[in-house]
Amino acid sequence: MARNILLVEPSYPTKFPPLGLMKLSTYHKKMGDNVRFTKGQDSEALYEYWDRIYITTLFTFYWKATIEDILFYKGIVHGDITRVFVGGIMASLMPQELWNQTGIRPITGVLNKPRVLGDNNKLIVDAMVPDYELIEESDIKYSLLDSYIGYSTRGCIHKCDFCGVPKLEPYFIDYRGLKPYVNEIEKKFGTKQHLVLFDNNILASKKFDQIIKDIKDLGFEKEAKLNNKLRHVDFNQGTDARLMKESHFKLLSQIAINPLRIAFDHIGLEKLYVNNIRRAARYGIQNLSNYILYNFHDTPLELWKRLKINIDLNKEYDLKIYSFPMKYIPINATDRTFIDDPRWNWYFIRSVQRILNVTKGVVMPGQEFFYRAFGENEDEFLRILYMPEDILMRRGRKMGLEEQEWWDKFSKLTEHEKEELVKILCENRTRSSLKKAATRTNNQKLKNLFELYMPKNKDIYIEPLFEA
Repeated sequence: MARNILLVEPSYPTKFPPLGLMKLSTYHKKMGDNVRFTKGQDSEALYEYWDRIYITTLFTFYWKATIEDILFYKGIVHGDITRVFVGGIMASLMPQELWNQTGIRPITGVLNKPRVLGDNNKLIVDAMVPDYELIEESDIKYSLLDSYIGYSTRGCIHKCDFCGVPKLEPYFIDYRGLKPYVNEIEKKFGTKQHLVLFDNNILASKKFDQIIKDIKDLGFEKEAKLNNKLRHVDFNQGTDARLMKESHFKLLSQIAINPLRIAFDHIGLEKLYVNNIRRAARYGIQNLSNYILYNFHDTPLELWKRLKINIDLNKEYDLKIYSFPMKYIPINATDRTFIDDPRWNWYFIRSVQRILNVTKGVVMPGQEFFYRAFGENEDEFLRILYMPEDILMRRGRKMGLEEQEWWDKFSKLTEHEKEELVKILCENRTRSSLKKAATRTNNQKLKNLFELYMPKNKDIYIEPLFEA
């Protein structure tokens, strides 16, 4: 008898489709079950009987929304937790905490064995191809639906402190056989324009040459086209600069790689990173991108240096490197408030996020934008980090009168006074609180500045618009 299956993605924001739920959909349809997908708390689900409700989870800092949605669906089944299955990233990183909050014991890790879900069959969920129809029929607009999405490897050989992969995928699998997977997607859902792989460390694979051969055999060789449009291959989670060899670039240059993502996690990787970018240029790979981790054992100036290195490399080799600064948040944090104090502070983090908000988190390759947004040198960047938020957000190409007024006052401060200013700003994040702090200080230079820092008609703490 066909069962009714509800697949739920909680109400947190995300642009990528829920790959795990898409594979679960294929799994249950193979058994003849009825499957439905929904986002957040769906009141219509109250009026149906569900044999199973699967709830995926993403980042731990979406804790509140995720827990609320889990409890909502627990209520739909009247507390029968045998019918509620919770899995995914947050569930795997914080299983005990989730169980304490919901009374539901989550399924952790990858569903890479049969009978994990209690069904008497040999089907393996992770081996399923994703059900594109599940998402295409929903009202949610996801990206990547024109791409084959999946993995050619699993896990990572490293155990970096800032990363959750060792817990999520503890064993490295260096080859999964990409061709049967892609061919089955094509058979079921038609030909896709691009190929996006979420491997966490593809260069660690001893069968990297075979993976590249598979990619070419699937029609993604260099300059490949479909419907008169260039096809792209994207190793979306980035490639490991520490493992890159000349042979890797030779192979990568044979496929439609766009962009090539190379991580630049800390300034200590500068020499290695720069050499790899030069290798990419030598092999004709011009479209690159990288994730730049900040707020993790670094300083604001080290962030600026890494961004500036990319700007200089763009000019030197006529490249297009798009940088994506990513604010570090501990893998078990239930919100996004972590600050790597004393290297960073709340106000500097907020200033960086406000700059990035202008371009949806991307640092563009052009010099003009970079110098205006982040400053032409380290001193200018630090000055920008101190800038009042309203002025920072409304800057034009040239310095305006309000910005000039602020600078004239700010430049008169001593280093000690600048430290006092940012301390007050970090401790007083509302208009009323900042007003009170301004009346308490005896420093006239600071008093003259505070009016420019007053939040405009807001008396509440505002979450940063751009979430890195």
